[in-house]
Amino acid sequence: MKLLGLRNIGIMAHIDAGKTTTTERILYYTGKSHRIGEVDDGEATMDWMEQEQDRGITITAASTTCFWKDHQINIIDTPGHVDFTAEVERSLRVLDGAIAVFCAVGGVEPQSETVWHQADAYGVPRLAYVNKMDRVGADFFEVVEEIRKKLASNPLPVQIPIGKESAFQGVIDLIEFQEIYWNPEDNGRTYTYEPVKADRVPEATLWRDHLLDGLSHFSDELTELYLEGKPIPPDLIRKVIRRETISRRIVPVFCGSSLKNMGVQPLLDGVVYYLPAPDDLPPIVGHHANKEKEVSVPRDKKGPPLGLVFKIQTEKEAGALCYIRVYSGSFRNGTTVYNINKKKRERINRLVRMHANRFEPMDVLEAGDIGAVIGFKLAQTGDTIGSEGFPILLERMHFPEPVISVSIEPKTLSERARLLEILQLLEREDPTFFKRENQETGEIIISGMGELHLDVLVTRIMKDFRLEAKVGKPQVTYRESITKKVTHTERFHKVIAGKDNTAEITLTVEPLERGTGNRFVNALKKEVLPENLVEAVERGVTGAFSSGILYGYPAYDIGVTLEGAVYNENTSTEFAFEAAGSMGFDNACRKADPVLLEPIMLVDVMCPKEFLGEVINQLTSRGGTILSLDSRPAVEHIRAHAPLERMFGYSTALRSVTQGRGTFAMEFSHFERKGGK
Repeated sequence: MKLLGLRNIGIMAHIDAGKTTTTERILYYTGKSHRIGEVDDGEATMDWMEQEQDRGITITAASTTCFWKDHQINIIDTPGHVDFTAEVERSLRVLDGAIAVFCAVGGVEPQSETVWHQADAYGVPRLAYVNKMDRVGADFFEVVEEIRKKLASNPLPVQIPIGKESAFQGVIDLIEFQEIYWNPEDNGRTYTYEPVKADRVPEATLWRDHLLDGLSHFSDELTELYLEGKPIPPDLIRKVIRRETISRRIVPVFCGSSLKNMGVQPLLDGVVYYLPAPDDLPPIVGHHANKEKEVSVPRDKKGPPLGLVFKIQTEKEAGALCYIRVYSGSFRNGTTVYNINKKKRERINRLVRMHANRFEPMDVLEAGDIGAVIGFKLAQTGDTIGSEGFPILLERMHFPEPVISVSIEPKTLSERARLLEILQLLEREDPTFFKRENQETGEIIISGMGELHLDVLVTRIMKDFRLEAKVGKPQVTYRESITKKVTHTERFHKVIAGKDNTAEITLTVEPLERGTGNRFVNALKKEVLPENLVEAVERGVTGAFSSGILYGYPAYDIGVTLEGAVYNENTSTEFAFEAAGSMGFDNACRKADPVLLEPIMLVDVMCPKEFLGEVINQLTSRGGTILSLDSRPAVEHIRAHAPLERMFGYSTALRSVTQGRGTFAMEFSHFERKGGK
C-alpha cells in the first residue's frame, strides 16, 4: 500500500471516559482486529496486561498501528489514572497529535485537565471527542462549554448529536450538512448519510453558522463567501480547520457513543483531515552535546539519524523493548548506533512494529515513525539515540517525584538478589518508581506515585516474575529542609596508608522558596581552589542532599554556597574535600533549624448532590482545605488540598459515605511544613 500520510496520535482522557473502548472500535473499523474487545469483559486488545484485564483500567501506554484511507496511523492508548501520569507524559512527548476523550456526563474531569495541560506543554494539536452520548445525564453542549472555560481553549463542534441519552441516534455533520446513522446489525461497521430532517434544520443551521463564524477569523476567502451568502466548499472548510488545529488555535469537537458503535469513523476521518503529519510540524529543537547550544533538526528521512527512547518494556522472551520515536534519518536492523546521553555504542539486534504486546519485524525505521528496538543494554527512558558525528540531545522528560513508599522483602533470604534485580528492571521501565536500601535496617524500600501504582508494581513482582514477597504498609515519603541562613566552617583530617588527607571549607546554607529544588554555587575564584577539588565538594554536598539532615529523608529547597577554602597542595585530596562537603552540609543544616516537610495532595472528588455535606465533612476531618466547589447537573466537583498522611484508605471511606457513587483522583501538589505553614 502506498502511504499518502502518517499520523502519530495518542488517545488521552480521565479514567472511565471510554478511551480504551474508543481505541478498540478504531482497531475493529480499520481492520486491525476482527472482533471488538470489551474492557468490561477483560478482552480489550490494548489492555493486554493481566492486571489491566483484572482491574478494568489502562496501566501501561500500549502502541499499535492501523491504516485508514491510505494513511498509516500510529496510536498510543494512554492510562487515565493519575498514578500512571508518567506513561501519559512520555507518550505526549513523542506524539504529533491527540484525541482527547470526554465523558458526556462527567465533562472535563480532573485527569482530563492534567493531560490537557501536559499536551499544552508539549505543543500537541488535539481533537475532542465527547463520548457516552447514550448515558443518562449526557449533555454535549455543556461539555463543549466546559472545554472552553476550564481548559481555556477554543472548541468548535464539527458535529452535533441527534438526540441524547437513550434517544441518541446519530450525529449531524455540520461540514457536509448531513445526518449520519450507524447500522447496529454489523456493529456499526456500515453507516449512511441522509439529508438533515426538516425539524432539525434550524438547530443544525445555527451550529453550522457558529462553526463558519469561528473559522472566519482565520480565513479571508471563507469570510468573503460567508458574507456574500455563497456556498462554501467542504474542502475549504476542512483546509482552514486543519491549518488552525495544527497551529492549536481551535479544537474540532466530535461526538458519539463508542460502546454503541456510533461516531468512531468520522473521528478517524478527523485524524486524517485535521491532525498533522510529521513533516507538517516545525523542526525539532535539540541541544548540541559538546557545544551547549540549541540546534534545529529538520524532520528529514535523509538527514542524520536521531530518535528518542520514550518507553522501556521488559518482555520475557525478547528482553528489554525500547520504544523509539525517530525524528531524523533512519535506523536499520543489525546496525550500531550511538547513545548520546550515555556516550556509548549500542547494537540494534531487531527492529519491530508493536501491536499492544505483539510485534512484527521491520527492516528500517524512518523519520516520523514509531517502533521498538530489541538489543539495547544501556538505554533508559529519555535517552537520545543517533550518531557520534551528530551528537544532538533531545530534551529529557521531567517526571514528578514519588511521595509514597512501602518496604518489601522476599519470603526467603536466598531470593533477595533476584528481588533487587527485578526492582532494577522495573526502575528502568518506570521513571516514577524508585528503590533504595536502608543501610541501618537492611530494608528494601520502594517508592511510587500512589497506592494503586505500588500495588500494581508489587502484583507484577509476584505474578509476572513469580517471586513471593512480603510488603509493609504504605508510608509517606517526607522531605527535610531548613528555616534560616547559616555559615559553617568544616575541617577534615584523616591519615590513610600513612598519608595525610586534609581539607577546610566554609559553606553557607540557606532556605529557598518551596518547589525551587536544591542548588550548589561556587563563589570562589579559580586560584583559591583547583576545579577538581571544587567538583569534589559539589559531589559531597549533592550526595548529602539525598541522605537528609535529622531523619534520613531527602533534603529539599536548600541553597549551598562554597564561600571559602584552605588548600594545601601536599595534603589536600579529592577524597578529603568530598568528605568535607558532605559533613559540612550536614553540620551546617543541623544549625539552620531543620524542619520536616510533608507532601500535600490535590484531591478532586466527584459525588452526587445528596452526599455533598458528608463528603466535605469527611475531607475536612482528614485535614483537607476546600479550594473550590463546582456544581454540575449530575454531580458535584470538590477540589481540595489534603496531607497525604491522612488520605490512606480514603477510597473505601468515600465509597462508604456515597453508597459507592463517589469517585476521586489525587495527585501531588507541593510540600509543606509538617503541622503548619
